[in-house]
Amino acid sequence: MSEQEEPPGNRLRKELPQELPVTPPEETGAPKPEPGLTGRQRLAQGLWPPRVTRAQLIVAVLLFGLGFGLAVQVASNSDSDSALRGARQEDLVRILDELDDRTQRLEDEKQGLEKQRDELENSSDQAEEARKQTVEKERQLGILAGTVAAQGPGITMTIEDTKGTVEADMLLDAVQELRAAGAEAIQVNGVRVVAGTYLTDSGKSVGVDGNKITSPFRFKVIGNPQDLEPALNIPGGVVQTLEKEQATVTVERSDKIVVDALRAAKRPDYARSSSQ
Repeated sequence: MSEQEEPPGNRLRKELPQELPVTPPEETGAPKPEPGLTGRQRLAQGLWPPRVTRAQLIVAVLLFGLGFGLAVQVASNSDSDSALRGARQEDLVRILDELDDRTQRLEDEKQGLEKQRDELENSSDQAEEARKQTVEKERQLGILAGTVAAQGPGITMTIEDTKGTVEADMLLDAVQELRAAGAEAIQVNGVRVVAGTYLTDSGKSVGVDGNKITSPFRFKVIGNPQDLEPALNIPGGVVQTLEKEQATVTVERSDKIVVDALRAAKRPDYARSSSQ
């Protein structure tokens, strides 16, 4: 080997410095370890107080903002009980008062609706009852006016006048006696007897509301047979009077008498209902 050439290892040792420079702890900012401390104490001394850089501070602020937003979101989604737990006593009292007022208003509204329902039901019942009464009254008036047929218990009185001595006033007395005894419907020889019926003598016949009828005179009467028959047979009554005129009178009771002779309804010329 030439004298001018040196081994590679010698050249490397010459190029590298013999000792690396050591930076003092004061220049790095790290606390200078105190003499006589253990390794754990030195670790704790190195961690506290923390040394925060600018980047760490920014990250901490961002994390704080994120946590605060999450907390607000959770609080806004909590139920009413959680909100009430944090309310003041005055607020709780006010809320209870408002609930009581609302409950009372709803109760009043419920009672009002129930009252309207009851009124509608009662008015419906009253209207139905009034309608039934009107129909019944119309039927009764129709029977009295002779505009509708009628049937029921009663009697049949037949007068045989072979001598032609029976006059209109005798038949009228029979009609009046029957009405006084409670007759509800009467017809004589197919002519309906009503409140305005009149009887006249017409030769050997009798006129009933202008309709001539002849013997035998047959009365069909609806009413209580136990009242009608005795009324005709009282001493000095209709039967005795007709028998004195040599007429033959028979009275028969029946459970069903049909009075089907009708009168046309006549509208009064002057009389009107007082309710109009």
